[in-house]
Amino acid sequence: MSSHLFLATFFVYVIGMIVFGWWISRNDRGTGDDFLLGGRSVPLFLTIGTTVATMVGTGSSMGAVGFGYVNGWGGALYGIGGAIGVLLLAICFSGIRKMRFMTMSEELSYYVGANRLVRNVVALLIYIACIGWLGAHILGGGLYLAWMADIPSWQAKIIVALGFGVYCVVGGYMAVVWTDTVQAIVLFVGFFLMAAVAVVDAGGFEAIKAAADPSAISFLGIEKIGLIPAISLSTVIAVGVLATPSFRQRIYSGSSVGSVRRSFLVTGLLYMAFSVVPAIIGMATYALNPNLETSNFAFPYLATEVLPLWLGLLLLVAGLSATMSSASSDAIAGVATLIRDIYVLVKGRAPSAQNVVRFSRIALVGTIGLALAFALSSDDVISYITRMVSTVLAGMFVCGVLGRFWPRYNWQGAMASLVVASVTSLAVIANADWSAFWGNPSIPAVTLSALAGIVVTLLTPASRLSEEEALELISEERKRMEAVPDVTVGKASPV
Repeated sequence: MSSHLFLATFFVYVIGMIVFGWWISRNDRGTGDDFLLGGRSVPLFLTIGTTVATMVGTGSSMGAVGFGYVNGWGGALYGIGGAIGVLLLAICFSGIRKMRFMTMSEELSYYVGANRLVRNVVALLIYIACIGWLGAHILGGGLYLAWMADIPSWQAKIIVALGFGVYCVVGGYMAVVWTDTVQAIVLFVGFFLMAAVAVVDAGGFEAIKAAADPSAISFLGIEKIGLIPAISLSTVIAVGVLATPSFRQRIYSGSSVGSVRRSFLVTGLLYMAFSVVPAIIGMATYALNPNLETSNFAFPYLATEVLPLWLGLLLLVAGLSATMSSASSDAIAGVATLIRDIYVLVKGRAPSAQNVVRFSRIALVGTIGLALAFALSSDDVISYITRMVSTVLAGMFVCGVLGRFWPRYNWQGAMASLVVASVTSLAVIANADWSAFWGNPSIPAVTLSALAGIVVTLLTPASRLSEEEALELISEERKRMEAVPDVTVGKASPV
């Protein structure tokens, strides 16, 4: 495939997304709720579309296909973990929509009496996590683009970052939601077509089975990966979904509790069905060429070297759509935390409504720039994601679960959970034998974090604020951002 043809197609697609995002968001009132949460009125079909597109991201395309290339049916573990995470979000957390949180920092601090220390620490962790996710998406997209366009990977990563960054800055959350929904359609059509054509070109499932390592075609590739590492991989993805701010934003921005719950249930079932597709693509690519330089090139190799030109172009655009849709969501989530929580930490008060959109756009540019800097230093998508999730998000996952279902949980227990999760994860990563046994640090990090949170909570006083008082404290501070700017007099008037 001509690199010039692909680049031309990609640029046309990106320009189309930018124009579409601008058109969708042109009538926004210019409030913080509009730019960062779509006015809290995102309907069911858009919540499904944006959640599906975010789920089918860099890990599911570049990461899971590459994992399936090496580990056969193990490539489905990523999707299974993600589906479990979304279904648990629907069952356990969709009800928090009625509390009108803007960020996950607000939510987790609410569970422990609106404690300011917990909120500040969580805000910093969330921002770091969002930069990490963004870096992973830029990394995956850059690997695609470098392969396809025959350009240095650093140039490809910059192009990808600019590709999704522009329509985020121009249109805000509603631009992200609508473009995600369009991209979700491209993704599903593209991936299923790719799987079907790949199986045919490889000579059918019998030929794929004959070419594969026998252990890789065992149930979920467990004989190849190992039972504990296989469970760890699905666990770390499920934990990531349950603790990733961009998925919480889908709850905060939904039109109602019922709409959010139904959209997540549908998304979880769709993603569970989708989970086998990357594994099939990876195994078929291995049957066609078992000697790729790196498994990360399995997806672009199939699209550029095997498939017809028109289908290859569609699928390559689908792969980059996966990167951009997920990245745009994480960028908006990171900026919401930066503007709502970290700004308060630094300035002592929330920004006024007149400044929220302008500050958000500036923050988007800075956040994407930081993520790009980190992405330029790594080339392994799956290890990048799993290590970042275990170190940064495991403690937040524990805080969310214990806070949601155990009223006794307090700020001391939350801090213990956050610290122990990160320390445990870093210890496992640093010990080669422990890493080999567990596969990734998610299980020990979550387990010890939960135990620490429970023990410390029982040994310290309960929170003195009721749930109602904690919610009121958080809501009062946020009202400054939610006001509609009065363009006639230059002052904010309350909604």
